[in-house]
Amino acid sequence: MHRFEELKIWQKAMDITEKCYRVSENFPKEEKYGLTSQLRRSAVSIPSNISEGAGRNTNGEFKQFLGIANGSSYELLTQLYLSKRLNLINEENVRPIINEIIEVTKMNYSLQKSLTKS
Repeated sequence: MHRFEELKIWQKAMDITEKCYRVSENFPKEEKYGLTSQLRRSAVSIPSNISEGAGRNTNGEFKQFLGIANGSSYELLTQLYLSKRLNLINEENVRPIINEIIEVTKMNYSLQKSLTKS
């Protein structure tokens, strides 16, 4: 079992989630149950799965949840790209978030690799 609050990947994923909530605050009302909701749920899924995996009994289980978190990262990237294409968010606001997600996915792969060695 790992203390998820101490994991840098979890901390960064929480930062991304917070930024996604803030950036989607100004999305149109008609997107409340569409893209806004989907974007926020995939963002929340990343740190949630990291923490859930950290609380599991084996490194194999942890690795499985990290895989789910990575899938949510790619889902979130797609939703951010779509938000940009629909002009709901501009490049200046979305690029830093995208870069952070890419960094978290790299951290995720490294953490998964380290768990395989253990």
